Amino acid sequence: MKVRDIAAAIESFAPLSLQESYDNAGLIVGRMDDDVHKALLAVDVTEEVIAEAVAEGCDMIITHHPIIFHAMKRFNSASQTERCVEEAIRRGIVLYAAHTNLDSTPDGMSWRVAQMLGLENIAVMQPTNTEGAGFGVVGELAEAMPSADFMRRVMELFDVKALRHSDVVKAEIRKVAICTGSGGSLIDDARKSGADIYLTADLRYNDFMRHENAIILADMGHFESEYCAIQILFDILSKKIPIFAVRKSVCSRNPVNYTVR
Repeated sequence: MKVRDIAAAIESFAPLSLQESYDNAGLIVGRMDDDVHKALLAVDVTEEVIAEAVAEGCDMIITHHPIIFHAMKRFNSASQTERCVEEAIRRGIVLYAAHTNLDSTPDGMSWRVAQMLGLENIAVMQPTNTEGAGFGVVGELAEAMPSADFMRRVMELFDVKALRHSDVVKAEIRKVAICTGSGGSLIDDARKSGADIYLTADLRYNDFMRHENAIILADMGHFESEYCAIQILFDILSKKIPIFAVRKSVCSRNPVNYTVR
């Protein structure tokens, strides 16, 4: 299988034209004409994931986050990013990322989280110029449930160790707004949607004061909200290229650790 075949399958679902201007989605290491036999799916490229790919005979790693996000001036093993790229080149491992294009494409990241929560009537929260695409979604539970129960459900379903949230200004949850990854910029959109709770990640201290007694703002964690990328990519490739071997990484882990007293 050629790299271009794998890229075409992913991009038929999440076109690179949907990525944000600051992003670096797509082919990062390797060539489109390279032959690949087996892909490893992960959230990030780390040294553990590279080692797993080598051990499992995977010659391509497909991640949600691009390992190279900002311009790099040298590769001298001084950082994990440099070491990973160096090792991938030495081992002939192709690196590819589907990032904000996977976030904003219809049925992408936020849609998947909404589906996992059983939401109905799902709609885009912040539409882009492409029909059906955008960032964040809003949907409804079949039946309202107590806020505390809903938040515990989120923690259990997405393996959230600590759910940070604003004041619980809603006794029950029926309408839910979601934006996977860093979603502080969509707080106003979530409020305008009439949602009872907004699930996202990377909220800052002052963000939690912006609920205006109208919505619960909940930070479920960046990794936790985006781990579903692995399953989305697996579903795409299994459907589009069923003869291509794909493995879900067991070494893709959250870089954030928690100490509980």
